Amino acid sequence: MQGSSSKSGQRLEVTVAGDEGSTRLDRVLAVRLPELSRSRLKALILAGSVSIKSVPVRDPAYHVAGGDTITIDVPEAVAAEPAGEAIALDIVYEDDDIIVIDKPRGLVVHPAAGHETGTLVNALIAHCGASLSGIGGVRRPGIVHRLDKDTTGLMVAAKNDRAHQSLTAQFADHGRTGAMRRGYKAFVWDLPNRQRGTVDAPIDRHPFAREKMAVREGGREAITHWEIEESFDGRDGKPVAALLACQLETGRTHQIRVHLAHIGHPLLGDGVYGPHFKTKASHLGPRSQAALAALGRQALHAYLLALEHPRTGEILHWESHLPEDLLLLQKTLRATE
Repeated sequence: MQGSSSKSGQRLEVTVAGDEGSTRLDRVLAVRLPELSRSRLKALILAGSVSIKSVPVRDPAYHVAGGDTITIDVPEAVAAEPAGEAIALDIVYEDDDIIVIDKPRGLVVHPAAGHETGTLVNALIAHCGASLSGIGGVRRPGIVHRLDKDTTGLMVAAKNDRAHQSLTAQFADHGRTGAMRRGYKAFVWDLPNRQRGTVDAPIDRHPFAREKMAVREGGREAITHWEIEESFDGRDGKPVAALLACQLETGRTHQIRVHLAHIGHPLLGDGVYGPHFKTKASHLGPRSQAALAALGRQALHAYLLALEHPRTGEILHWESHLPEDLLLLQKTLRATE
């Protein structure tokens, strides 16, 4: 493969090997140009930016011939939409391919109705700047997973197409065959009747409340593993809450919140999936009640992230301590007075 660049973008050339003859154009390019995603390559072909013998080929299924020279004109990445914003980030790790941050409470990941600015995407565009190499033709971070607005903890984003493809595949696999691991600390109501367990229950949109998710037959596969780390007694000396360590085998919207509520142990502070447990707070000591009232969010923290680096193949591992509000909740729950 040869390449050249100019202010208007980059021109790449690929010569089709003999054993690649009669293969689809998009497949040859996907193998030979792994830094470009399949969707990006398809868009370039359909736009007439891919030529053979100076003739644009707009059919991704076109069968190339051995010896063909394919020319690909990759335009310069356009400016990101939305715009970057100078928002402070707690950066745990960063290199040319990925960035890992410890997300605070209250930070929305993606711009959306009601949150058009002030999001993690805005912050990453400003922080990474020109180092973002045009994912899908736009200088933007590759968001491969999300945390709810008020869930804290570790998140990774891709800075180029190659990293985006790798991370997307790893998150889709969720550690079944690879190194990907995602761990959460969850404070829940009541003490489960066994030390550890697995919730294997499909999740889909709630049939009536569209802003919620629910366990529903025919929904998408969802698997959560949990284990008790600590239990907390109420003023009457009986267990009233527990701290669980959860591992995800899938990544559905609100998965942990939905699954733990489904088995009767909703998160402390979760007004969406555990409002009927509010009266449980009366069993807590006064300091715990105050800490829970001040929390103002679901008691969930993404404390563990492990993955294979998309370029080097190195297994990387990060852990994040509980933030101050959850540390205070834990401290007061340990003291029953």
